[in-house]
Amino acid sequence: QVQLVESGGGLVQPGGSLRLSCAASGSTGSMDSMGWYRQAPGKQREWVATITSGGTTNYADSVKGRFTISRDNAKNTAYLQMNSLKPEDTAVYYCKAIRWGTVSWGQGTQVTVSP
Repeated sequence: QVQLVESGGGLVQPGGSLRLSCAASGSTGSMDSMGWYRQAPGKQREWVATITSGGTTNYADSVKGRFTISRDNAKNTAYLQMNSLKPEDTAVYYCKAIRWGTVSWGQGTQVTVSP
């Protein structure tokens, strides 16, 4: 059973930056892929970014050029560097990991972008 723990959320002003972390435990070896999703109040959860075990990345159009996903396979940790944050980025951010076809989710971390 893989456990995911997110951290790094908080309150930031528009234009600011935050770095989220997602630490995976409970499994030997690195995750096949890791990704970030977010859910704003009253909206469905949406995909933000994904990184494969080989380092290939993909981004939602809404964050492309502002967010960067990365991972440290030795630490089984994924990161989401968020720059030029906008109020519409406000959401609970969730980490997702896939290992041998099994999907795991973290509990989420709140990101609030407000003056």
